[in-house]
Amino acid sequence: MTESSQVQERVILLLRRKFLELDLDVRIPPPVFTAMQGSVIAFDGVNHTMQARFPVTESTLNPFGNMQGGMIAAAIDNTLGPLSMLAAPPNYTRNLEIKYRRPVSGGTEYLDVHCRLEERKNRQLIFSAIVTDADGEEFASARAVHWILEMKK
Repeated sequence: MTESSQVQERVILLLRRKFLELDLDVRIPPPVFTAMQGSVIAFDGVNHTMQARFPVTESTLNPFGNMQGGMIAAAIDNTLGPLSMLAAPPNYTRNLEIKYRRPVSGGTEYLDVHCRLEERKNRQLIFSAIVTDADGEEFASARAVHWILEMKK
């Protein structure tokens, strides 16, 4: 088992345990993460950071041969989601703002999405994300605001 697959298995176990304790019936990993062939390659629970990798496949390309912007947004959301659930009680994305810097060409092998919890204010969580290629070239950055759910007891 590779180091990155060990990281992913650890994250899956942590998420399943958390949702089991909360008595919530959820699918981990989510079908959309699996469909996008995502893999968690780094996670730091102390500093609340996560890095996930998504291949740039033919099915994610727009008519110009670049990765569709919505697929980049989905990759960001698919990395923010598990990080947010491990960093805080159950929450949802309230706002996701993305700045695209340059196109992701079809010749790009994969995207790395680097996410970090920047701040928590009461029920509000603020995250940042950067999308890069294998060489660290930046394609996009994002800021997300999540809202912690009020759980019924």
